[in-house]
Amino acid sequence: MSRPVKQAHHEPSRTCVGCRGAGGKHELIRLVRRSGGGAAVDVTGRAVGRGAYLHRAAVCMELARKKRSLDRALRTTVQPELWSELTP
Repeated sequence: MSRPVKQAHHEPSRTCVGCRGAGGKHELIRLVRRSGGGAAVDVTGRAVGRGAYLHRAAVCMELARKKRSLDRALRTTVQPELWSELTP
């Protein structure tokens, strides 16, 4: 008799809006559009609303800011306070 093979745990892949590179859900920061407008960091990764992901690298954050890709992904304007909060 053969034993059933354990399958490796599948981690969902997400795309960084800055560099367009793929990464695991736990490698990226999730940002979510708030109902009142604007954006916020989703610490739990489970907040309700439209979300977008960014690598924790400063290069990705700068690319997202220059190209306004985070604004487009969330369909809202990202406040300067959020950018300063994200910058390492």
